[in-house]
Amino acid sequence: MGGYEPGPFKGYTLFSHSGYAYLINNGGDIAYAWPSTGVLARLLDNGNVLSNVMVSDPDGNVVWLFRHPNHHDVLKLPNGNVLFLSRDRISRKEAIALGANPDSLSCGLQVRGTRIVEARPTGPESADIVWEWSVFDHLIQDFAPEQTNYGVVADHPERVDVNYALAEARCQREGTPQAWLDWTHANGLDYNAELDQIMVTVRHFSEIWIIDHSVSAQEAAGSVGGNAGKGGDLLYRWGNPRAYRAGTSTYQRLFWPHAAHWIPEGLPGAGNVLIFNNGNEHPGSVRGYSSVDEIALPSDGYNYRLDAGAAHGFDEIVWIYAAAPSARSWYAPITSNAQRLPNGNTMITDGEAGRIFEVTREGKTVWDFRVPLQDGPDPLYRAYRYPPDHPGLRGLDLTPRRSTFEH
Repeated sequence: MGGYEPGPFKGYTLFSHSGYAYLINNGGDIAYAWPSTGVLARLLDNGNVLSNVMVSDPDGNVVWLFRHPNHHDVLKLPNGNVLFLSRDRISRKEAIALGANPDSLSCGLQVRGTRIVEARPTGPESADIVWEWSVFDHLIQDFAPEQTNYGVVADHPERVDVNYALAEARCQREGTPQAWLDWTHANGLDYNAELDQIMVTVRHFSEIWIIDHSVSAQEAAGSVGGNAGKGGDLLYRWGNPRAYRAGTSTYQRLFWPHAAHWIPEGLPGAGNVLIFNNGNEHPGSVRGYSSVDEIALPSDGYNYRLDAGAAHGFDEIVWIYAAAPSARSWYAPITSNAQRLPNGNTMITDGEAGRIFEVTREGKTVWDFRVPLQDGPDPLYRAYRYPPDHPGLRGLDLTPRRSTFEH
């Protein structure tokens, strides 16, 4: 099982694997388990677990299930609503009307972008959708001058170039006969309650985007309104200036990342952003090694420095973890995440290896655990550690039950 040296943060680590959400102690023993339908699990304050758009209680009963298209990430907002990534597809005809180059639409009849949905639970299997944001409402392009969103891409970093990475997008089917292009492939959400802003990790753009959640449902589709005054346009983006014509690959810092988020208040580095930087990308831009990057945002109230035509923010990296002695000896090309812990250490999930480990600020590994992959490759998606006094742990019998992951 897992072994560790003195120094790790004491707590319980939660991850999903093979149909269950497992909570383990620092010795690697299972302390609790919930049935889980998703690759992601988050512990709620009442001891329930949020997985996809489903909530299970400590007895394994499903207490809420919202049958709505969703993928990759979900979180509970302070107001009790649930925020999640949903599927947003437009037809080939609609994509061309938005300025997409038809030559880039190599397969299928649809293009999938990014939609963020906020739902208010109303019953055991129901919810009202109270807020949405779609990337297709915030596009710029310089291919089709007859379209209303035609413009100089480099002059509008607050908007998304519909033709960036479109030609390289992978053809997907997901068990359906109709193929579609996986264009943006968002994989992570985070929410900042103080700013009322959302951070989304956009893998195929190798970027993080920040958008204003304070806007109304109508303003979310426009460019006016909200605390920052910019509607649903991007307030900030970081990681790949090629996506908005502000620099070459020399200035690129993110490579198909996962799970970017603000470090919460009360933790070392609070307000900075922690990102799992996987290191792979579309052909031609593969870095070939993984890292965990911490950046400081150039914020100004509700806004950020976002200069047109500038490869901004690359002096804002404040900490990087990569393998020693050679960064290239560690490569986690898919899934994975990182979490800042109260003791200043960082817990890292290497998804493909099924490994969860904790490192100090100096990069020393002080806790290491490998999940038994009993049924062949079954990558971990993420893991989170909770302190012993977390309210969600109250009332749970955390006596170690078994040292195996069989049920």
